Amino acid sequence: MKNIAVVMGGYSSERVISMKSGKVAAKLLQSDEFSAYTVVINENGWELILNNQKYNINKKDFSTNVNGRHISFDVVFIAIHGTPGEDGKLQAYLDKLNIPYTNSGSDAANLSFNKGKCNDYLRENGVLCAPSCLLHKETVINEKDIIKKVGLPCFVKPNKNGSSFGISKVTVKEQLQEAIKNAFAHDDEILIESFMEGTEVTCGIHNFGEKLTTFPATEIVSENDFFDFEAKYEGKSQEITPARISDELAQKIAFRTKEIYRLLNLNGIARIDFIIQNNEPYIIEANTVPGLSEESIIPQQAACAGVNLKDLFRMAVRHAIK
Repeated sequence: MKNIAVVMGGYSSERVISMKSGKVAAKLLQSDEFSAYTVVINENGWELILNNQKYNINKKDFSTNVNGRHISFDVVFIAIHGTPGEDGKLQAYLDKLNIPYTNSGSDAANLSFNKGKCNDYLRENGVLCAPSCLLHKETVINEKDIIKKVGLPCFVKPNKNGSSFGISKVTVKEQLQEAIKNAFAHDDEILIESFMEGTEVTCGIHNFGEKLTTFPATEIVSENDFFDFEAKYEGKSQEITPARISDELAQKIAFRTKEIYRLLNLNGIARIDFIIQNNEPYIIEANTVPGLSEESIIPQQAACAGVNLKDLFRMAVRHAIK
């Protein structure tokens, strides 16, 4: 029987979502084939949680002792959104220990997590992206130049964060400074992007077989001004799977998703978010560790495709080991 560490938590504001994803994965992976262990990473340390007891993880070899029994892991199931699971840091650590893991490698995760850098790379390779500008904390803010480049309305967001933490929609110039301040509270780099009017869709993808497989795309209809945290996790949106788009456009979304997956050298389960404008999908971002909680989109898409979530997670682990 293989020991799986389902790693959750992390150091960012996405920790609460990660804990939900991790608990779902740990529950569904427990079987005759796998022993799934809950491992929580946070600022206070790395701990295995078993029967409500905490056991410290030895970072030298990623193992622990439970009442005198040594436990090491054959594979890691990564369920951390944000740092260190989605930015490649955990992957780099596991690579040094030669421990296999689900999801993308260190370099691919690091690039995808940096929205500005990732979109610049994809834009250079012919992928449609919204006009944007990247600001650092030491950057002198020139509101006139920013608005000239991206226009109004625009989105101001942390460059390396997810779950819509720190994102603001700016409709008038007077809102820009406060939005920038809000985004900088979550990251030392922020991305300001043009607002694109259109249909928002997202498409899951994996490589657990001989070819890339996409799930049916999901259409996002937010009750709020955009797909913010409330819309994502507090029921303030409709997530319609499959999306209400033509077969031709659905095929185009699937094609673009596969194209981006290959360009970024992704692995395992991923999700690509788009805005459709004038019948063309523009990428919003690539997610290398998409949400897996009950409210998340990948489980909805898997169900629509007739794929049992337990089977999907087991395929992810087998793929990582192989």
